[in-house]
Amino acid sequence: MSTEMESMIRKILEDMQKGAPAPMTASTTHSAPTGRTATVADYPIAKKHPEWIRVGDKGLDDITLDSVMNGQVSMEDMRISPEILKAQGQIAKAGGRDQIEFNFSRAAEMTKVGDKRLLEMYNALRPYRSSKQELLAMADELEREYGAVICADFVREAAENYERRKKLKGDN
Repeated sequence: MSTEMESMIRKILEDMQKGAPAPMTASTTHSAPTGRTATVADYPIAKKHPEWIRVGDKGLDDITLDSVMNGQVSMEDMRISPEILKAQGQIAKAGGRDQIEFNFSRAAEMTKVGDKRLLEMYNALRPYRSSKQELLAMADELEREYGAVICADFVREAAENYERRKKLKGDN
């Protein structure tokens, strides 16, 4: 891959990071330093704290188009981590955006659920796809197996709303 192409892609990614509130999508083994809460001053994380972002044993600067193309960095490596999502949430909360912080916390919980199961849950949450009992069992699974309390509460709320609005399996 040409150096020009790699530079162009890196520039596009940098511009996207500057202008978009979405978090960098690299996995990490680091988060805000112990005992420290991320603040608005820490945004964007990729620019202000690239050391928080790790891909296996590699740093953010090691993520290049060549490293992806030659298999040194895989799509599995590029998954967002719960730590970075939580740090993004702390930044949102510090900026007065409590609902966004809540959404980042819920997203951090979802990283614990495998892709296949997550897609099954997504489909089960669509109207008329599940009974109330199936949704409540899913909520229990989220809480028990994944520690995803926020997501479990969300599914329980959906079960109640679907029952009230007649959107459960067999209601149509």
